[in-house]
Formats: sequence, C-alpha cells, structure tokens
Amino acid sequence: MNLNRSQVVLCFALLPLLFAAALAQVNPSQPSAPVSYSSANQLNQLLSQLEQTSQSTQLDLAKMRIERWKTDSNTKRQTQANVESIQRNLQTALPDVIGQLRNSPENLALSFKLYRNLDALYDVFGSVVESAGAFGSKDDFQSLSNDFDNVERTRRSFADRVETLASAKEGELGQLRTEVHNMQAAANAAPPKKVVVDDTEPAKKTTPKKKAAAKKPSTTTTNGTPAPANSNTTTKP
Repeated sequence: MNLNRSQVVLCFALLPLLFAAALAQVNPSQPSAPVSYSSANQLNQLLSQLEQTSQSTQLDLAKMRIERWKTDSNTKRQTQANVESIQRNLQTALPDVIGQLRNSPENLALSFKLYRNLDALYDVFGSVVESAGAFGSKDDFQSLSNDFDNVERTRRSFADRVETLASAKEGELGQLRTEVHNMQAAANAAPPKKVVVDDTEPAKKTTPKKKAAAKKPSTTTTNGTPAPANSNTTTKP
C-alpha cells in the first residue's frame, strides 16, 4: 500500500508534533523506545540498495554525451542542467540524509525527508531518461532506465515505511493521550489539601521590675559616737 503526497505531508506535519507534546506531558525525561531488529534491518537494506543505485546512476550519467544528440540546443542545455542537478543531489544531499537516518532509524521526520528527496529525484531523473530514449544511444537509455527503476522501487519502499512508522506513532500517541487523560482525571478527583496558616502572634509576657530597697540612715557620727535617735529633738542644758 502506497501513500499519496498529501497523506505523507499530513503524517509529517501533525504526528511528530503531537507525539512530542504528549510525551513531554507524560514524562519529559523518559528515554525513547529501542528500535526493533526487523525495523533496523529493513532500513539498512533499503539504504544499502539506495547507495548502490546512487553509485551506478552517477557512473551512467557521466558516460552520457549529450552534446552529440541530434536535437536543438535548448533541449541539450535543459537535459545537461538536469543531469548536473541529479549529480549534486546524489553526491551531497542524499548521503547527508542517509547518514542522519542511520543514526535515528525510526525518526519519522527524517524518513519523510528522504522520501521527499527521492520524489524530487524521481521527477527530474524521469525527464532525463525520457530525453535519453528520444535522442541518446540505446546503451545509455537502457542503463539509465535500470537506474530509474531502482530509484522508483526504493521510493515506493520508503513511502511504505513512512506509512508504517506513521501508524506506529499514531498508536503510541493514542496510548499517551489516554495516559494523560487518566492522570488529569486522577488529579481532578483528588481533594485539595487544606493548609492552615496561623499568622497571629501571641502577646509577649512582661516581667515586673523589682523595687530597690530603701537605704537605712546611718546611726553613728563622724567621731564614732552614736547619733541621736531623732535629729529634731533638742537637749536641755
């Protein structure tokens, strides 16, 4: 089963964002699930086939002698420009995305990025093969046709892989949504804890001060004789 372009774009645009958002709500520090052996093995086979096709295509494009074609100069220039575009893609853009996908085999965004690259390559390559069949040699046309068929098979395989990954991510997303919903329901059902804050400060106790004892009057005079009991009393002569 193959995806059309609108379906692939929809999977690419929505699923990674929703999946990442739900995963962050459940457990932001949760590590990603390990890649299954069958998935990794399938990807390695597809990428190896694609690299072999890329090398073969580059060799066959280099053998072409477009300047010898019996056609107008505009067709030659356009075909030569398409060939150079394909060569740049195969030498730079394609190896880069292949390396990224090998490091993250089940990354849906990277899988779609490679599919989109192959889709663009398929369109331009088809034009070159068609021109080679009309104006080039039979050998060039046959070699390029074989390369083109290999690109088409790989493109369909990656479309199927994108669909499989999208379905798997959708299932994981549904599970995460359920977990988030259950967590929110449990949080809403739990009664809120009451916190009582006593901000009244008790009055401080005051300790009464002790009164100082009164001093007794001295009962002796300066010469050592006892002082009179009452200084206001006068003695008769």
